[in-house]
Amino acid sequence: MEATIRDHPLWASASEEEIDCAVEGLEKYVMTKLFSRTFGSSPEDARIDREISEKVLLLQNFLRPEHLDIPAVFNNEASWLNELFPPQLAEKELLKINAFRAPREKLVCILNCCRVINNLLLNASISEDRVPGADDFLPANPPKLHSNLKYIQLYRRQAKLVSEAAYYFTNLVSVKTFIIDLDANSLSIGEAEFQESMQAARLARRRTRIEPSHASDEIAASAFPPLRMPSYVKLADSFLTMDEMAALGGLTDAKTSTSGSNYPFMEVEPGELTVRDVEKLLTLYKDVVKKYTNLCEAVKRSSLSNK
Repeated sequence: MEATIRDHPLWASASEEEIDCAVEGLEKYVMTKLFSRTFGSSPEDARIDREISEKVLLLQNFLRPEHLDIPAVFNNEASWLNELFPPQLAEKELLKINAFRAPREKLVCILNCCRVINNLLLNASISEDRVPGADDFLPANPPKLHSNLKYIQLYRRQAKLVSEAAYYFTNLVSVKTFIIDLDANSLSIGEAEFQESMQAARLARRRTRIEPSHASDEIAASAFPPLRMPSYVKLADSFLTMDEMAALGGLTDAKTSTSGSNYPFMEVEPGELTVRDVEKLLTLYKDVVKKYTNLCEAVKRSSLSNK
């Protein structure tokens, strides 16, 4: 692609910076349009994403710095309290990765996260006269980690995966592999203790999945009380036939409408919408409101006529 741009007469007098910006813009445009078809598109990628996320959630219940042989100088929480680079900033930077679609922007999230961590490690090691290494980087738990890394690896320009970008990207790929293969032999912990801790974490995870569901049901019940039909509506007598519905204004083509074929956005994800779709969505919204209003009036008239 870059060679095609360089060979084109329109770019004959362009500088290296201009060509680079053009290629970056083209990469962003193409990959943003193809994102839904290229990012995490296979069931295998989705499975690996779930396994990594689930394993990190389990490990967070019992894993401690000493299990990873992290030096004591980095175990002191006070050494991480830095006004310029708070540790939460690194996590936030990495979690931003799913807010972007272009490979370059996703890679920038990784770079920003690693730079924050590197500064924290350097500050924490000053008193010990020790330079931190790659093993001191602690992983967060961003959703779809595997899919993000694979996406960057496949679609980011290889000429840009060099130097600092390549170093930090390789570190995160290593972190992903470490998490997938992690067992008792990877940690300073006994096999029995590791298995017991993992089992306890699984049980705790199941409880947290069950308990919130009851709480959410109670909240929903209090926030949204059951809907009550008006007294003049008799449900048994209020159902309209398809012919009656079609005869009402604004309810034409009722048979095709119920199937959803008249609403092309029913199965569309938010990220797939474009600015051009706004006008269509507004038209469909008005159509739905009109049909709903007419239906309510029809039900009301039908119930009153049956009295």
